[in-house]
Amino acid sequence: MSYPHLDAYSRLLRGAHEAVAAGESCPQAPRHLIKASWMRSLDAGIGLEGTSAPLVIDPSRIRDVRDDHPLQPLLPLLAQTLSGLAEESGHVMIVTDGDGRVLWREGNHTTMSRADGIGLADGHQWSEQRVGTNGIGTALATGRPVHVFSEEHLMRVLHVWSCSAAPITDPDSGRIIGCVDVSGTARSLHPATVALVATTAKLAETQLALRMHERDERLRRRYESLRGKPGVLLSATGRVISGDPAGSLGERVHLDGRPAHFARRMILRDGRVALLEPFSDGYLLRPSPPAAPPLLRLSFLGERPPTAVYGDRERPLSLRHAEILTLLALHPHGLTAEQLSFHLYGDYGNPVTIRAEIHRLRSQLGNAIAAKPYRLTCPIDADFLALRRLLPAGDPATLARSYPGPLLPRSESPEIRRERDELEAQVRACLLRHGTPDDLWAYAQTCNGRGDYEVLERLAALPSTDPRSAAARSRLLG
Repeated sequence: MSYPHLDAYSRLLRGAHEAVAAGESCPQAPRHLIKASWMRSLDAGIGLEGTSAPLVIDPSRIRDVRDDHPLQPLLPLLAQTLSGLAEESGHVMIVTDGDGRVLWREGNHTTMSRADGIGLADGHQWSEQRVGTNGIGTALATGRPVHVFSEEHLMRVLHVWSCSAAPITDPDSGRIIGCVDVSGTARSLHPATVALVATTAKLAETQLALRMHERDERLRRRYESLRGKPGVLLSATGRVISGDPAGSLGERVHLDGRPAHFARRMILRDGRVALLEPFSDGYLLRPSPPAAPPLLRLSFLGERPPTAVYGDRERPLSLRHAEILTLLALHPHGLTAEQLSFHLYGDYGNPVTIRAEIHRLRSQLGNAIAAKPYRLTCPIDADFLALRRLLPAGDPATLARSYPGPLLPRSESPEIRRERDELEAQVRACLLRHGTPDDLWAYAQTCNGRGDYEVLERLAALPSTDPRSAAARSRLLG
């Protein structure tokens, strides 16, 4: 510490406490680390007159919490290093988890009895958010070894205590998982104790690293036994162990804290999509096959307004956009802007107009339309294409059900008019040749079938008791 005369420093701290209690600024603030901790503690609502750390773990559960903690196997090492010092010098050794909850305690029995009064005991939490400035909480908050002397504690009840603490970082996850602390009465704990505590924390981290490397080696041997070594091998915490020679993933893949019991897709930092799947005690990260593009369903037959359903959303279309989609569906290998323009407008077309229309259409359908040449990149289910596939089968009943009317009847596009007339002629010919009265009646409900003389004559020849006969005769007379 930079204050050789503790009495003078204590007087400075007492003055700072009085200023804080009165809501005033400190005339002489404590050292920067402590001042910053006081500010965090006051922001968290910690008062100077608190009496104890809160109990946050039920005593009946403390054994289970200890057994599940990664520091549990290292407790004998920590105890061997520090508890002898604590016992002989009248101090107490504390080990907490990453949240500052006391899991183990050893040391001088008289000091431990005094510690019980302030909650420096199993199951109590010593984070800054709960107790304010203290060795454990401030070491966890700053991520470095800390010595907190007497009046440097924010709560007055702790002014008879001093403590040296150091955080323990898990080399596997990179997170702080605990803290080791030696606490005692203010004048009996030398600030140099923090160096020993820091060394003990580093010793624990070294042991954790050795255990981590042993786990990695076992996992790597299982991985190397796989044929072809598919994917990148990750530890359970997302560290890259093998299979990424270019180092494109860095040292670690962020797993969002969610264990993957089954394979799931995830987005990497560079935007790539990968498949994360469990493998032994870790994971395999494989390139994810691209998701199938949504289906584009087009309903362009009949007199209803043309509509497109892309994925799960229906999108009403202008006639011009419906014409463009029709032409792209009829030409799966794609069309240039010049070809689209010619098919839509004939010799008077302008490719610049087509490019503008495609731009607007892509704002609705996104990647469903590629450029150079313009083409549809998704699977298509178009009613007029389905009708085309039905024609060779010569099934009049299915044709009649599938034909609500001509393709885009308002379109003046030369190409679409040719397609429309061809579909109409083939459907009509099939129904007249092979269709039943039901099939002919269905066709008679379409815009072209309503006044089709030959179809109506067939229906008028039905028995006079059939209402379709009367309707057909009425249309013929009209």
